[in-house]
Amino acid sequence: MLKILKSKHGEGYIDVAVLVLCAMLVIALAVKIFPVYIAKNQLDAFANELCREAEIAGRVGSETDARAQVLKEKTGLDPAISWSKTGRIQLNEEFTVTLSLQANIGLFGGFGSFPVTLTARATGKGEVYWK
Repeated sequence: MLKILKSKHGEGYIDVAVLVLCAMLVIALAVKIFPVYIAKNQLDAFANELCREAEIAGRVGSETDARAQVLKEKTGLDPAISWSKTGRIQLNEEFTVTLSLQANIGLFGGFGSFPVTLTARATGKGEVYWK
């Protein structure tokens, strides 16, 4: 009996099984988190493009609304958009656009729901002189 307990045959099987289980859990976590990371990057680009459109147009209005609609169709995101200024933006006048989007990280087939609010900000200056 003592001989069987001292035997080391097969000790690596349990280590490998635990290692494989841990690796699968890490991969499952990555599959759930990477889409949120990609959405954050898209939201940042969305904010920068909207800000640039307002800089070029010199106002927050129909141009920025049209650009926002194009970006919504292009990215598939539908964020809440808020501007620090509306209407005409004078030359070198600063403004900020803030986008917020609710994302959900649900782990392991619906077990656990973790809502995360993604926020993106972009600041710009007006490039149009209004008389």
